[in-house]
Amino acid sequence: MKHRIVRNIRRADAEEIKILGKLGVATVHEAQGRTGLLAPYMRPIYNSARVAGPAVTVLCQAGDNLMIHAAVELCQAGDVLVVTTTSESTDGMFGELLATSLRSRGVAGLVIDAGVRDVADLTTMDFPVWAKAISAQGTVKATAGSVNVPVTCAGQLVRAGDVVIGDVDGVVVVPREDVADVVIAGQQRIVKEEKNREKLRGGEAGLDMYGLRAKLKDLGVVYVDQED
Repeated sequence: MKHRIVRNIRRADAEEIKILGKLGVATVHEAQGRTGLLAPYMRPIYNSARVAGPAVTVLCQAGDNLMIHAAVELCQAGDVLVVTTTSESTDGMFGELLATSLRSRGVAGLVIDAGVRDVADLTTMDFPVWAKAISAQGTVKATAGSVNVPVTCAGQLVRAGDVVIGDVDGVVVVPREDVADVVIAGQQRIVKEEKNREKLRGGEAGLDMYGLRAKLKDLGVVYVDQED
């Protein structure tokens, strides 16, 4: 495959991205049919981290962050840098200096299927990062890769311009062409959950609210007063 850098990408509507961010990872994941969730090893470096924005994708050689530097100048305000490697890596490919460069362009955060370092500095900067690992292992800048091509990050296909949402529950990706539908489905889910929440506060059992007693019966579960 020829390495390439794609300069221009299509981005979703900014207001719809903002709504997805407010809905959060768990709701968005459910709203789009329980799809798009990155592997659970992708964790925020601090629990209050939140992000939602269009993906600028980066494919790097393991242990080599050259293409992250190449991607920086293509980023726009609100973008989320999504980095993966050609083979498994936990090297610290991103740190405070790169975050400073991205922050100067208004980049919203980073999702990287590899390692990061300078975590204390990144936390102080309030720069949201989701990573596979934390490692002080340094990297080189020597090998070609690609920017804004489709990549597989933590088990999910991410294309440039897809919307990436991250919070303490993890990271989920929404295909750009599905954003409007997922916004509607997510908002409907919030309304439904609030109604259910009120029922649960009132003491109604989940078994009744969700119609699960019949399910238990169909599965052959029986109630007995005590064990023999």
